[in-house]
Amino acid sequence: MPHKAINQLGDLERAVMDAIWSAVDAGHPSVSVREVHEAIVARRRIAYTTVMTVMGRLADAGLLTQERSGRAYRYAPASSREALTAATMREQLQGMAGEDRRAAMLHFLDDATADEIADLKVALAQVEARHAGTGSGAPGRGAGASR
Repeated sequence: MPHKAINQLGDLERAVMDAIWSAVDAGHPSVSVREVHEAIVARRRIAYTTVMTVMGRLADAGLLTQERSGRAYRYAPASSREALTAATMREQLQGMAGEDRRAAMLHFLDDATADEIADLKVALAQVEARHAGTGSGAPGRGAGASR
């Protein structure tokens, strides 16, 4: 599990992670600092060494994996953008009492669009189907409950 939440990333860290996630989405399992630098420098002026430092720090924080390839390193995300976002959301809800957790989720959902509510219903149906299929029977287990 990553040690740094997605909402704790600075602008440059987010740009680096976005470049790496985009490379993975394009079918590249890992990337070099040079590849990330080339992707970022197209949108903003930044030194190669700065990108290298940021990627090293992201690896230290558990957001990237680092593997030596010749004289350089190749990096891959430790988890998907969606998994990191979900972990951040769980972290925010963790430790809240049941009523408080439900109230926070309701406040969050108050501003949801009809499409977002429809997406949530589909997602809940998928989770319920997985739980029914595995026999884990997780009714009543709310977000942030122990696993």
